[in-house]
Amino acid sequence: MRLSPTAQARIHQLAQVFEHIAQTRMQGLGLLHPGLRVQALGFTEAHEPDGSVWLQGVLITPWFMNLVRLPWVRAQALAPGVVAARRFATQQADFIGAHEAALGGFEACSLFSPMTEFADQTAAVLTGHEVLRQMSLTVEQATATGAAPSTPSLPLAVASTLAPAPDATLPPSRRGFLLGRPAAGRALP
Repeated sequence: MRLSPTAQARIHQLAQVFEHIAQTRMQGLGLLHPGLRVQALGFTEAHEPDGSVWLQGVLITPWFMNLVRLPWVRAQALAPGVVAARRFATQQADFIGAHEAALGGFEACSLFSPMTEFADQTAAVLTGHEVLRQMSLTVEQATATGAAPSTPSLPLAVASTLAPAPDATLPPSRRGFLLGRPAAGRALP
């Protein structure tokens, strides 16, 4: 699905804001990966049940890779520092509210930070695309392909009330899931 020129401009604005941050506030910090640049990947429109429209995708910077939810209307995003479970494609993940004056509010879910695990921009982009592919899998597709499914997409009110049984096996973290690592505290087979 092709994005409207307005949506493309909003995503371009997101990338420009973070390019400016890289050249100003982040300049000279040791955690910047010199082989990476700011890039917005795979952004699509997501229509919420309340009628709001969000642009969602992956944002790569020299210091982090995040899932990002960018609202059409600036006032819709979570307040800075507030965390909430949000649907992203067919999955759910915890997002935190953030704000940049030139962009307004947005919501982010950290995937990698710092970015030292990546050899170059190509590796980061390939990983970003794989994250988006995994986030789009249904539980059935993930099971059929052997991928470990993340939290199934459930209504927010239901998902936030679920807790694992005391003897349940811990699911892997997002990073562990993407890199095929077991949950913290579990030994490799």
